[in-house]
Amino acid sequence: MGKNTQPQKTRSSDVLNPMTTREFSSGGVVFKKEKNKILWLVRKTSKSELYPKQYWMLPKGRVDDEDGDQPGPMAKGLIKADPTSLEMAAIREVNEEGGVEAKIVKKIGTSMYSFKDPQRGKILKFVTFFLMEYVKDLPEGFDWETEEIAWLSFEDAKKRLSFGGEKQMLTKAKELLEGSV
Repeated sequence: MGKNTQPQKTRSSDVLNPMTTREFSSGGVVFKKEKNKILWLVRKTSKSELYPKQYWMLPKGRVDDEDGDQPGPMAKGLIKADPTSLEMAAIREVNEEGGVEAKIVKKIGTSMYSFKDPQRGKILKFVTFFLMEYVKDLPEGFDWETEEIAWLSFEDAKKRLSFGGEKQMLTKAKELLEGSV
């Protein structure tokens, strides 16, 4: 037997649903201090042919891409994403989707959810979120993936967000921020 002829290990999740693809992303829960209050950044997604429905979300995206818009080796889980890569991806996504520069304060945690991609099938997504402090607006603003951004109070931001997992990350971010003040 040659070196590479060992049988492949099969996970129970592969047997149950071989069509599910794992994907790894990073994002930011961005706050800014304005007078005596804290405001939180949320974004409204742009409509597209692939995703015609709009959502209010936190800025986030794949750890890496290849060939333009395909997940890269870290996003696919073929290479383990190191802490620096996760942080760099969060900063990049906040720049692109939020139109702001922000610095990382602390890691919040990882959210997990699944969704159906019209082209790639079922995706099991893992998103590592970071608490981030606003530094400044970027002159170019946000990219094509975002239709609108809003700076809202915690209560309003939580109501506006479309997904429960992101509402939980916002709550954890507020708790971390309050613990560090």
